[in-house]
Amino acid sequence: MTDRTSVVRALVGAHGRTYAEEAGIRLKDTPQPLYQVLVLALLFSARIRGSIAVDSARELYGAGLRDPRRMAAADWQERVDALGRGGYRRYDERTATQLGDGAELVSERWGGDLRRMRAEADGDTGALLALLQEVPGIGPAGAGIFVREAQRVWPEFAPYLDAKALDGAQRLGLPTDPDRIVQLAGDTEPAVLAAALVRAALDKDVAEDSLRRAS
Repeated sequence: MTDRTSVVRALVGAHGRTYAEEAGIRLKDTPQPLYQVLVLALLFSARIRGSIAVDSARELYGAGLRDPRRMAAADWQERVDALGRGGYRRYDERTATQLGDGAELVSERWGGDLRRMRAEADGDTGALLALLQEVPGIGPAGAGIFVREAQRVWPEFAPYLDAKALDGAQRLGLPTDPDRIVQLAGDTEPAVLAAALVRAALDKDVAEDSLRRAS
């Protein structure tokens, strides 16, 4: 039987890259990158390949739609076109509307600064998840994605492993108790661990590669 610690080490070593990093987001506790993670979480919420969500996020950012003010001010067709360039065609029109409506809400409710949402949650992960779901297009899965990534700069919500990360743990034969997985991971950043587990959940080749490396 493969040692579980070795499996975690192999997984993180080969596949420990957050989705924010993949999308080119330099995550800091400042308004613009936090908003970009929210956009990424929304894009990942649809039944669409992760690579398409990442590519579409990059297209939106490349079009200058990096903060809620610019996103809300953009023409609806401009958002549709950016999503289309990223391959996000099946859900592009609905998502373009959600992005515009969500940007307006973030601007009006939290002054365009998600750190105010953080303060409102006051360290309560359940409260933060509920607040995120007030944003159009963000459901339970999308809220989990945001917290999974944002815990890197909002440590009071760490360690956070969402349902998809726990699916990855199960596929790898690891415990599905978050505390036990974190213990196995040692000093690995929780956000990096969570992303690696999600990659294993979404791609059986990642899981098989990690198990092979650990054996």
